[in-house]
Amino acid sequence: MFKELGKIIFMAELGYKYIKIFKKTYFHPFITFRPAYKQLSDDRQTYSNAVLKFLNIEIELVGELPKQNKVLYAINHRSLLDIIVMESVFSKGNKNGTWIAKKELFDAFYGNFFKYSGCISVDLETGKGLLKFFKEVKKTLTKIDDFNIYIFPEGERSKEGGILKFQSGAQKIAKSNKLAVAPVFIDDNLENIFKNAPYKETKIVKVHVGNLTKHDNLENDYIAFMNEAKG
Repeated sequence: MFKELGKIIFMAELGYKYIKIFKKTYFHPFITFRPAYKQLSDDRQTYSNAVLKFLNIEIELVGELPKQNKVLYAINHRSLLDIIVMESVFSKGNKNGTWIAKKELFDAFYGNFFKYSGCISVDLETGKGLLKFFKEVKKTLTKIDDFNIYIFPEGERSKEGGILKFQSGAQKIAKSNKLAVAPVFIDDNLENIFKNAPYKETKIVKVHVGNLTKHDNLENDYIAFMNEAKG
């Protein structure tokens, strides 16, 4: 019980501290798009590395992050820890980017973390909301030449294992902005890993990164990549 409580207190206190840090950049009156997103990316990555260090989790990268930017990273989704793991991966590759998240997450009790850390929300319920979202993504990619998009194509966490049917959003974003796609497979059930953390001995989580592909056949290409990664 004390182990679980200590973990929750650590992450809550650290998260609250970083919301304050994010706000300094988010509300800065003179900072422009490019340095703002770069700073928010760096701060998210620093937060994520601190959490993983506390939990005693290390990432083993299988494959390489693409050298180019303006890439859409398509990632499987099991846990909120997925974002933390991937931010750690991106920190090692010096990548700048943002997460695409459903509007509901911005309205949740931890919504300010998503809002002020530079994530982009999408309202799936209205055509007006979707139009605003696609305009914001295009504007951001136009203004920042080293930017990347991070997304969970399933749209929600899979609790049964395997891959849920992909939503259309990832493919549409890649197509409308002419983005190459990097498939990423996190080879662990992070929900259970998080429940058992922090660890006395270092827990290794493998993250597989595939070759760049096109958006045309995203779901089938991803499944083929995942099956190959699982061996």
